[in-house]
Amino acid sequence: MQISTDFDGPDLDPRLRWHCPPIRWSIRDSRLILQPEAGTDFWQRTHYGFRADNGHFLHAAVTGDFVLVTRVRFAPVHQYDQAGLMVRCSPDCWVKTSVEFEPGGPSRLGAVITREGYSDWSTQDFPAGRDTVELRLELRGQDVLVECRMPDDSAPPGEPSRWLQLRLGHLPLAPGEVTQAGLYACSPKGAGFTAGFEHLKLEQG
Repeated sequence: MQISTDFDGPDLDPRLRWHCPPIRWSIRDSRLILQPEAGTDFWQRTHYGFRADNGHFLHAAVTGDFVLVTRVRFAPVHQYDQAGLMVRCSPDCWVKTSVEFEPGGPSRLGAVITREGYSDWSTQDFPAGRDTVELRLELRGQDVLVECRMPDDSAPPGEPSRWLQLRLGHLPLAPGEVTQAGLYACSPKGAGFTAGFEHLKLEQG
């Protein structure tokens, strides 16, 4: 399977499906614009104790290895507002990567891997003043590589900076298991967050 959409038409690729469809979303200016509902999140148990599986997730069904890429521009409002990529096997087994907003300090660029119903979270500070990031998830067998890149003033004009590794992790997938791969957005604390996805690319093999 190969999906490459720049959201330059009025409709979504018919192979894409919503988990918890958002009320407010549209395609305009060559972007998928998504405004998550308040109280939406993907998290399981660890540290905070709660369980949430109601984030907005636009995905395709995939079997086997693949690479998934998006570029997202965000205008956060509340703590933990987030938008990025997700690969999901079940409510108890998935990985997501995004920037999560922190009003009082640097936001957090990172990845969450959930296995056997427990989430973990690895983070690093996200540079202040930036509102765009490109994210990539690569699944090979049971292993998942999470990477990011951002505009870099030292890069040649018109060229992005190099991919940087955020996380190398493991998902306990059965041979031939179908996964769901795509983009997501959540607003755990309150409504008002807007995320704009400039493309979604999924290449299998």
